[in-house]
Amino acid sequence: MIMEKLQSYKSRVSLNFEGFQYQLGDFQLRVGKVLPTHSENLRGIVMEVEYLPISSMEKARQVMEDFMDIWQQALSKRSLPGHFMHMEPNFAEYGLADQYTSQHTAVQYATVMAQLIATVQAVQARN
Repeated sequence: MIMEKLQSYKSRVSLNFEGFQYQLGDFQLRVGKVLPTHSENLRGIVMEVEYLPISSMEKARQVMEDFMDIWQQALSKRSLPGHFMHMEPNFAEYGLADQYTSQHTAVQYATVMAQLIATVQAVQARN
């Protein structure tokens, strides 16, 4: 049902994710670069943050928002190209409850992929 709603399996763009996973206290951080398959042109950097002690998204929301505010402040002090996008799908739309599961992760990854694919296609259309 989730795959049908996402429609991401119909896309013909291939992206390769390479990165690392870190444990920082109660946070688990996954950071990776996104490259089109068979290319070295960077298409994005993906960062996933997980607050381990709490599996309820609603209960963890304030901690995660504080983390994102600190991250945004740190980034704003540097003049880096590109921009930071916070993506949080509407999980209820996929029939998913408040307790975080691997299905939530799949929806998040598919949402990120859709955004990156749209970016790749927009760049290809301009060239």
